[in-house]
Parts: sequence; structure tokens; C-alpha cells
Amino acid sequence: MESVLSKYENQITIFTDYLEEYPDTDELVWILGKQHLLKTEKSKLLSDISARLWFTYRRKFSPIGGTGPSSDAGWGCMLRCGQMMLAQALICRHLGRDWSWEKQKEQPKEYQRILQCFLDRKDCCYSIHQMAQMGVGEGKSIGEWFGPNTVAQVLKKLALFDEWNSLAVYVSMDNTVVIEDIKKMCRVLPLSADTAGDRPPDSLIASNQSDELIFLDPHTTQTFVDTEENGTVNDQTFHCLQSPQRMNILNLDPSVALGFFCKEEKDFDNWCSLVQKEILKENLRMFELVQKHPSHWPPFVPPAKPEVTTTGAEFIDSTEQLEEFDLEEDFEILSV
Repeated sequence: MESVLSKYENQITIFTDYLEEYPDTDELVWILGKQHLLKTEKSKLLSDISARLWFTYRRKFSPIGGTGPSSDAGWGCMLRCGQMMLAQALICRHLGRDWSWEKQKEQPKEYQRILQCFLDRKDCCYSIHQMAQMGVGEGKSIGEWFGPNTVAQVLKKLALFDEWNSLAVYVSMDNTVVIEDIKKMCRVLPLSADTAGDRPPDSLIASNQSDELIFLDPHTTQTFVDTEENGTVNDQTFHCLQSPQRMNILNLDPSVALGFFCKEEKDFDNWCSLVQKEILKENLRMFELVQKHPSHWPPFVPPAKPEVTTTGAEFIDSTEQLEEFDLEEDFEILSV
């Protein structure tokens, strides 16, 4: 099994180059909706990327479900991408898009709270344990590989809403015409949270004018990290400290899930307006925005809190508060 995984992970580098080899040009690079001028701001660009929480395969965590796998190597890559997407949304909400991370520097309490939500323990609300078990309801056995749409549905079930009624929108697509629209969405929609796709690499976070994407790759197996005695987490392995990789957008599998963070309802309204104006004006559309829940769709059921007490549950809102965001008409439609 290890030899198979090694061969698979080595193949990823065929499509990619490292950012440190990037030529000096006057191009603009977008990192999650924020622009950097590559020629003069390369160090800021690299710092911006390293500040993102990076979730990869892990080993030696407690068996999922008590008797299941103790490593997600080979099957958990898309779950890790989902974690990165959700973590970025939480950081935007609680720390702000301009927050930066520095090695060995003391971080805000909110940062530690967010990171602890994703530790590989069954009592952490966004752990690999919670996501894998939630996937059973989507027809996925524990230890089975997820696709982008399944991850989006699992994240919705795990409740993507915190006590400030923010919203993380996930749009799942599977169509060979989406590449040009993905390029547009990377550039014209400023609320971008992240992107996850089928073909390696699975997590994509940036684009430039040369039709290339910069990405964080989950296909690295690291050892389980737990909370230390002082209640903090050693976060050095949760940030990519090496130069990130890049790939041509044409190597991106068109089966993807795009994530967008809306801090307030007006942000969501602006997002919808931008999508209608810039993305959905073409005849071939990736998805649709509609005003009312289609009659042929199943009823909307708001996600419920986990039945067990989990670390980080304070980020999950009640179903009563969810109604204030009019989710029955909007969020469900965008998850197509």
C-alpha cells in the first residue's frame, strides 16, 4: 500500500513547478481574493500563502469509530481540502483576511480555538473523525475517498455557521466547460475561501494572469499532533513552510467545489450580483441562482449540532439563528 501511495504522490510533481522558480514579471497574483504584484511583493505573497492553515494526511490518530483506520493516507485528501476551506472561512470571520501568521510567534486565542477544531480527535467538531462519520449518511464508508460534492454536503451538515450568522457558500460543479468560469471566479469574486478538485493537486488557492494556479497539496503524511499540556497546539506542521507549488489551470479536473465566505448578508447579496453579472451571463452555466426552492427538490433541513459535545462547538449556530439568513432559498440552491 505504501509503495502505491508513494508512486501516486510522486506523479503529482509531473504537473507542477515550485513558486520559487517563478520568473520576475509584472503579473498580478490573486491569493484568496487578495492581489499581489509578483515582481515586487513576492515575499508578501509567500507569507500570505504560509499563513493559510494546511491540512494533510495524518497517521497514528485514534481509530475512527473506535475500530476504523488510524490514518487517512490514500483516501482523506478531499476531506483535508474541505478542512482547509472551512478553516479559511473561520479565520476570515474571527481574525480577518489580513491576519498573518509567523513562525514561533504567539498567536491570538481565536487562532488556537480554530486550529483545535480540526485536530484528529473524535471530540473535535471538524476533525477527520467527524467528517468521515458524517459521510456515512452521504453513502460513503469510513475510509472511502470522497468527491468534491460529497465534501461540500458534509461541511454543510457539520454546520458552517457561527454565532455571528456568517455564511460559507460551497458551489460544486462537474462539467468540462467550467475552466474559463473558474478563472473568472478567482479574479472577480473577492470573497473566495478556497477550491477543491478531483485531480491532483486537490487544494487550489490562487491564480495569475498566465492561467496558473498556486496550491497547497494535502498529499503529505504527517504524524498526529494533539493539544499540549498548556492547552495550545504546536502548529508548525499546520502551515506550509516550503515554497508552494503551481500548475497550469488546464490540468485542473473540472469536478470541483468552490468556496466563498460572506461575513454579512450584504456580502452574500453582492456575491450573488457579481455572479449574475460576470459568471452566469453565458449560455453554458456552471450552476444557477434562483429565488425560491425548486418544487422537485427535497425539503430543506437545516444542519444540526453534533449529538456529542465537541471542541469548537461554539462556532456552530443554532437552527433558529440560521433562519435569519434565509438559507432555505439561497444556500441550498448554491450547493448544486
